[in-house]
Amino acid sequence: MKTKVTMQDVADKLNISKNSVSQALTGKPGVSEETRSLIIQTADEMGYTYAKRLPDYAAKGNAKRTIALIASDYAFSMKSFFGGIYLSIDKELSKHGCSLTIQSISPAHAASITLPEFLEERSVDGVLILSHITTPYLQAVLNTGIPAVMIDHHHPLLHADSILTNNRFSAFDAIRHLAELGHRDIGFVGNIRLSPSYYERLEGMRLAAYELGLTLQEQWLITDAVEDNETVRSRLNGLPSQPTAWFCINDGFGFIVNSALQQMGLRVPEDVSIVSFDNGYLSRIAMPAITTIDVNLPLYAACAVERLLSRIEQPDLPQTEMLLSTSLLVRQSTGPAPEGR
Repeated sequence: MKTKVTMQDVADKLNISKNSVSQALTGKPGVSEETRSLIIQTADEMGYTYAKRLPDYAAKGNAKRTIALIASDYAFSMKSFFGGIYLSIDKELSKHGCSLTIQSISPAHAASITLPEFLEERSVDGVLILSHITTPYLQAVLNTGIPAVMIDHHHPLLHADSILTNNRFSAFDAIRHLAELGHRDIGFVGNIRLSPSYYERLEGMRLAAYELGLTLQEQWLITDAVEDNETVRSRLNGLPSQPTAWFCINDGFGFIVNSALQQMGLRVPEDVSIVSFDNGYLSRIAMPAITTIDVNLPLYAACAVERLLSRIEQPDLPQTEMLLSTSLLVRQSTGPAPEGR
C-alpha cells in the first residue's frame, strides 16, 4: 500500500526545513525563486498531491476562509469557560464569512507531536490555538507556517500573537477585595502546572500580598491540587490551621472548596470566604453563589479573530500580545473576616 507523501518527506528529500517547503508551496516570501522551483519540482515528482491546491493567501482576497480551532482534550472538557470561548469564536467568524473546523488534541497526539491532517496539509487559512497543549507541540503547529493566534496562552519560546487575560492584575483585584474585607490569612488552591495562566494568577496573588502588606503562609498555598472533591477535602482537612479566605484558580476549584469547607462544618462566608476565577456555570449554581473574576468571552473572540485575519492578510505584522482586563463580580461567598482573625 502506497504511503501518502507529506510535506516533511519533501523537506527530508531536499535536506531543508519543513517551513521552507511550506513557504515555497504557498507562494510566501522567505525562499529564493530557484529554491522555490526546486521544491515545487520535487513535490510533483514525489507525488505530493496537495502542493498545487494549498491556500494562496495573496490570491484568495475575499474568498471564504476556513479557520481551525485546536485545543487539548483537557481544555475542551472545561465546558463552562472554554466552551464559551468556542461559541463566541464561532459567532465572530460567521460575521466575517469564515467557516470553522475544530480538533481536540489527545495527550497521545501531543506527546508524539501528531498534527491534524488539515495542518499537515495546510488546508486551512489560519489556526486559533486555545490554551496550553505542550510547548513542543505548539512549536510544531507554528512551524507549519500557517498564520496562528494563541488564546489564553503564551510562552517565551513560542513566537506568535497571543490574546490573554490579565491574570496577574485580575488576581490582584481578587486579593484586594478580600483584604478590604479584613482578611489577612488567605490561601490558594489550584494546579499551576496545568497552564501558565494559572501560574500567573499565583504571581498576582503574591504581588497583591506585597503591595498590601500581607504575609502568605506556604502551608496555605496548595499549588498542585487535583480538581476532585474528595482530594481537595482531604488536603484541607490535613492542614494544621485554616485561613479565613481562599482564592481558587478557577470556578471548578471554587465550587469544590465551597463544598469541602461546608462538609467540614465551616460556614461560607461567615467562617471562610471564597473567590474564584472565570464566572462560569459552577460559580453561579454554588450555594452560596461564588464571588468570581468575570472574563469577557465575546471580547476574547473578537480580538482573536480580528488579529488572525489581519495576520493572514499581512504576514509581516509585528508580533503582539494583548492583555484583556476583567471584572470582579461580588457575590455571597465573600464577607468580613471573622472577628479576632
